[in-house]
Formats: sequence, C-alpha cells, structure tokens
Amino acid sequence: MTWTAPAGTAALIFDCDGTLADTMPLHFRAWQEVLAGVGIAFGEERFYQLGGMPTGKIIRLLSDETGVPVADVDAVTHAKEAAFLDLLHHVTPLDAVVRIAGDYRGKLPMAVASGGYRVVIARTLDALDLTSWFDAMVCAEDTVQHKPEPDVFLEAARRLNVADPTRCVVFEDTDIGLEAARRAGMIGVDVRDWVPERPGENRRPA
Repeated sequence: MTWTAPAGTAALIFDCDGTLADTMPLHFRAWQEVLAGVGIAFGEERFYQLGGMPTGKIIRLLSDETGVPVADVDAVTHAKEAAFLDLLHHVTPLDAVVRIAGDYRGKLPMAVASGGYRVVIARTLDALDLTSWFDAMVCAEDTVQHKPEPDVFLEAARRLNVADPTRCVVFEDTDIGLEAARRAGMIGVDVRDWVPERPGENRRPA
C-alpha cells in the first residue's frame, strides 16, 4: 500500500489512538474495567462510535444516556487513563500509517492531533519511539472544543505555521475525527481502509 500527498499539501496531521497506534482494544479493556465499578455498561460498538472524544466527555455522555450518576467524573477519568497506561506495554504501531509518516518525515511538517490527554498521548508515542517524528502535538487540554469540532486540527495547523489550514491532510480512524477534518476544510484520510474492520464502524463503500 502506498500513499502520495496531493499537490500543494503543506502539512500532515495524524490522530494517535487507532491511527498511529493500535490502542483501541486496550482502551476498551480499560473502559470495561473502570466502568464496571460505577455500574455503567459500555458496549464495544458504542465505544468505537465515540472514538476521538476526551474521556471526561465520554463519561458525562454515558452517564446521561444510562441515567447512572457519576459523582466524581475527574476521578473516573483518572482511573480509566491509569488503567490504560497499565496496558501500554501491549501497544503496537499501525504499520500502514506509520509507514506514511516515515515516508514524509523531514519532507513535510507533521503534527499529532488527538482527543486524548497529553500525558497518555506522549507516553503512547514514546512507547512506539515516534515522538521525535512530529513537530507539534495538540491534545484534549489544548482546545476548548473537541472533535467533531475542528479546533484540534486548526490548532495543529497554527503550531505548524501553516497559513492556509486547508492545505493540511488529516489521518483519522473515526467518523467524529473525519468530520472534524471536514469542518476544518482539510482533506481527511480514513485509515480504517487499511486495518481490519471494527465493531460499529460505518465505513465508506470500497
């Protein structure tokens, strides 16, 4: 599989979880472990539908959907992220996407733009020895609004000094992330075309 940047591309922006790193099954295990303790069911299909949202936002949404109150969202958020980090030694790269990043490393400015929290994304990239590949990293703490709003990608373009954000290409693995890229006026590349299908996904026709 090969991919060529469209003419005029000024920068590449990559999501992390499920795009550069095959972390989604690990995140699901962490969610199952933590939410069982607060009495909230979180099925695998719904999990993939919400991919790209910050953890705290997902907890509030699930609480509203299920009617199960969560007294301390911050505590549950920290517990979920800690549970994921305990599994981080299992993380592997998504080779097709990492190969593209490697092909353009040093040729185009590149950023990671994620709905995850900085400490988790930084440790994930470190675990895969990818941190030095990227010129900027934008995480959940860096914008007020999150995917499907375009803010995370627009901020990444700003940090890469790209005057025209529409000249950026975004690599994503969720409908929410691809919608954020569309709202930013950027080209979105659906990396799910290159990896095995996951529960609840609504892929484009081949």
